[in-house]
Amino acid sequence: MKTNSTAAAVLAAFLLAVAPTYAQHEHHQSQTPPAEPQDEHAGHDMQGMEGMDHTGHDMEGMDHDMAGHSMHSMFGSYPMTREASGTAWQPESAPHGGLHRMAGDWELMTHGFVQVIYDDQDGPRGGTKSFSENMWMGMANRPLGAGRFGLRAMLSAEPWTIGRGGYPLLLQTGETANGVDPLVDRQHPHDVFMELAASWSVPVGAPEDGSSLFVYLGLPGEPALGPPAFMHRFSGMENPEAPLSHHWLDSTHITFGVATLGWVRGPFKLEGSVFTGREPDESRLNIESPKMDSWSTRFSFNPTKDWSFQASYGRLHSPEQLEPEIDTERTTLSAIYNRPLANGNWQTTLAWGRNVKDPGTDPSTTTDAWLLESAATCRRHTLFARAEKQENDELFGHGGEELAGDDDHGHAGEVFNVGKFSLGYIYDLIATGTYKLGVGGLGSVAFIPSEIQDVYGDRPVSWMGFLRVRI
Repeated sequence: MKTNSTAAAVLAAFLLAVAPTYAQHEHHQSQTPPAEPQDEHAGHDMQGMEGMDHTGHDMEGMDHDMAGHSMHSMFGSYPMTREASGTAWQPESAPHGGLHRMAGDWELMTHGFVQVIYDDQDGPRGGTKSFSENMWMGMANRPLGAGRFGLRAMLSAEPWTIGRGGYPLLLQTGETANGVDPLVDRQHPHDVFMELAASWSVPVGAPEDGSSLFVYLGLPGEPALGPPAFMHRFSGMENPEAPLSHHWLDSTHITFGVATLGWVRGPFKLEGSVFTGREPDESRLNIESPKMDSWSTRFSFNPTKDWSFQASYGRLHSPEQLEPEIDTERTTLSAIYNRPLANGNWQTTLAWGRNVKDPGTDPSTTTDAWLLESAATCRRHTLFARAEKQENDELFGHGGEELAGDDDHGHAGEVFNVGKFSLGYIYDLIATGTYKLGVGGLGSVAFIPSEIQDVYGDRPVSWMGFLRVRI
């Protein structure tokens, strides 16, 4: 049974808490900061506020109602800038823009982006399309008992602005457009409901230990598996292409049913999740019923404010709709380095993911993907790049079943080593304390093995032009 009514109720409650506050905030830059409430965080070690260093942080978007009062983290006693998608960590020195304000005991934040894109993918399997990628996210947290209660909502209009068939993206695989045919050389749209989640954290032990326990519940949400999702890490968020490694690293960032229990102590975090293994189906407008048939565990370590490491493992039950009898074991490792600059920021991510399909003992059921991406901003300029190497067994269909129109190639289920390099640039026409409006371009080259160059071409070169607005 689809739980649309439950999702609507959760979303309505969240918006009722957040929307009136922003409706009163049309001229926020001229308002006077309110006085700090007294003792509202007693016994909670101020959740990382004391002594917080914001040098190099993107604080331009900080609402004046939050001046001198940085938003608390949701899961422990550390700077809020450490938190990324779901319960994943990033370096504390990473920028954390958006609009912030106080509403009584509630701390509120919203941010999002819209990109209008023209896409031209080269070669026999390429194509062209105009579409829009977009996302809005709202966050709210407040003291509750001895701990801190948090709400998160993330929505997208991509089911309408991209459509079921996704957009052309050479060598990309995963999910389905119609429940029958796999999406190959195309990137699927996100669901309308990307995250509807609640959390509660409570400090444990001596205050100087910086220890806490937390629980995170999402329908949908993101389990403790992989690095921060690509649209939430600074090194990848400005790149309009989804990574080829998405289904090896962070495809579980929209999971219909997640429960995570975690423990934080200073720079360390250990967490485990039970969640629904099946990826979202082709119906992008609904909430799917949770199955809670899969599990994962993740260890994170932030030794300094500029570094973040994670290692994770998950057992996904029947993740692919078109291979219902196949489970997947996923292992990921990642390192993120962030360096604040005098007039900007620079971040680099290195990640590896492995999928092992079960049942099956053939080496072809084990595939690896590598990702190296980097982005740097300086004033109005942003330069970004991504390099990927991947073993993919789905370019010609699943198992022994060929893709329609490819029955003369005989490559179904065969693993091919492919790669891609992308380089892009954005110039911000407008950059205020509230939003950025930029125009950009991206070029990419795909590396194709000789066995399938008759299908893809020798070295297809593709490009995108886009207009981006980010809050």
